[in-house]
Amino acid sequence: QVQVVESGGGLVQAGGSLRLSCAASGSIFSINTMAWYRQAPGKQRELVAAIRTGGSTNYADSVKGRFTVSRDNAKNTVYLQMNSLKPEDTAVYYCNLELRSTRGGVNFNRWGQGTQVTVSS
Repeated sequence: QVQVVESGGGLVQAGGSLRLSCAASGSIFSINTMAWYRQAPGKQRELVAAIRTGGSTNYADSVKGRFTVSRDNAKNTVYLQMNSLKPEDTAVYYCNLELRSTRGGVNFNRWGQGTQVTVSS
């Protein structure tokens, strides 16, 4: 079993910052891609940022230059540092982890429970 727990959301004024964390625990052999998604009311869930095993990253155009994704492999944790927040960043943020439980096993994905980020104008 693998558990994925997010933390760090909240209410912040426009221009402020927040840092989200997503930690995995349980039967984990390796974690490949670690990603953050978000879903605003009435909209589809969208990819915000992702970081691969080797450290390469990609970002949605709307957050480039403002958000930074990073990972701590020793802690099985991925972070999303969000700066210069805008009201349009308001959404529920979810992490998604591509995991493997055993050497030679198959990859599978796990979602976090989501954390609300609200940016006031």
